[in-house]
Amino acid sequence: MAAVVAAVNDLFFGAKLRETAQNLGVALIVAPSRQEVLGRVREHCPALLIVDLHWEACRPLELVRAIKADPDVRSVQVLGYHAHVRADLRAGAAEAGFDEVLPRSAFSARLPEILGRYASATEP
Repeated sequence: MAAVVAAVNDLFFGAKLRETAQNLGVALIVAPSRQEVLGRVREHCPALLIVDLHWEACRPLELVRAIKADPDVRSVQVLGYHAHVRADLRAGAAEAGFDEVLPRSAFSARLPEILGRYASATEP
């Protein structure tokens, strides 16, 4: 089981996720497409899925609705992040089934704490 799958297309933020996960010993998969996100979640049933709510090509709200509708993976915890000026995304994410939604700045500041919860999971 992968500890964390990330649906993130921002190369710099993806690198920050990878570096933080590596430093904490957390198994992390960064999926570069919507189809790969779905495939990795179904294959690994991660403890956490991180979703960039601004990745429009991934259709994050539809993605999470599909995951939460699948009995095999609906238990996966989903954390979304967004720019603080887009509070509308927060409401939409909550309706879609996200378990936690944070402004990007708060997510970034708490990243070691958030990923640290999954440090004991096995490598992908």
